[in-house]
Amino acid sequence: MSEVDVKVENLVKKFGNKIAVNNVSFEVNKGDFFSILGPSGCGKTTTLRMISGFEVPTSGRIWVGGEPMEGVPPHKRKTNMVFQNLALFPMMTVYENIAFGLEMRGESRKKIREAVLNMLEVINLKGYENKRIGQLSGGEKQRVAIARALVLHPTVLLLDEPLGALDLKLREHMKIELKKIQAKIGTTFIYITHDQGEALVMSNKIAVMNEGKIQQIGTPDELYYSPANSFVAQFVGENNRIEGKAVELTGDEVVVEVNGCKLVGRRGKGVSAGSTVNLFIRPEMIHIYSDQNKPQTKINLFSGTVKSVIFEGQITRYEVETDRGLILNVSVPNISKAILQKLGTKVWLAWDNENAIVLPPLKIQAGVLE
Repeated sequence: MSEVDVKVENLVKKFGNKIAVNNVSFEVNKGDFFSILGPSGCGKTTTLRMISGFEVPTSGRIWVGGEPMEGVPPHKRKTNMVFQNLALFPMMTVYENIAFGLEMRGESRKKIREAVLNMLEVINLKGYENKRIGQLSGGEKQRVAIARALVLHPTVLLLDEPLGALDLKLREHMKIELKKIQAKIGTTFIYITHDQGEALVMSNKIAVMNEGKIQQIGTPDELYYSPANSFVAQFVGENNRIEGKAVELTGDEVVVEVNGCKLVGRRGKGVSAGSTVNLFIRPEMIHIYSDQNKPQTKINLFSGTVKSVIFEGQITRYEVETDRGLILNVSVPNISKAILQKLGTKVWLAWDNENAIVLPPLKIQAGVLE
């Protein structure tokens, strides 16, 4: 049996003269929680619909469970899909909703009952079998929809932004619940989202997509700390972007000139001497000091004024306008009750070379839709 549950090779989908998916290739291993992350219109949903069989590729190939999918209709693929609108049957009970697919297969009543009760245990809804869909909360409905799909034992479960309709608090809770369900069952999940927080929390591997193309595939920490290009750096998590000129390359480091000031960061792919570049530094990687406590370093050092202070419980966010005209965001963990800096105070900002990354600017392309 193949250890790769889904393989996509050189996948292209065109709608008229619009390219929705542009030469996409990736593999999803057995048991992965694999997310495709990207903005609206990037092609992620179209990719999922081709894997499920609801869209036919213009070119390229798809394998599920080691078997080629050319000409295989959706109902004969070893996949099942959970949509954002869930499509539960409101007049049926929870039990009847989960049992529906098994009944269509002609399974025995005994086997159906065992399977449904087992799934209710998995999704932590034991005792809910006789409830109507209208009696459930949004999160409970999500779990029933997932159980209805998983009870058929698909090789791959495809999820198209299933948490999009939930409120923020419930969405945060369901991210953890989904991760637990997937770990308990072990079924391969392919999850579509535009929310990088969802992807980072739940996935063991993420494909970042933009303008129909895969920008980078990696683990959450790889995408966060080592983005392959400026799009990934800006899209995954918060980042400060500083535009400048690469004036010196030394090993893995780049000296970037910005408004007469020299900054240093790690050298990303495609950076060359003399080129325009973006230096990215995450808010939590910037150290903030009081005006009286100037750091000794002379590299990556700015003076500035606090323009905004936002207390968020675990962290305090600062917006600092530097004397060089840059606006930088800084996040500081609240290890005591005292807020370190006040609005309007003078401060110093600094960071370590290895915590910044220098990348070529983003190239914009047109004519792509989702």
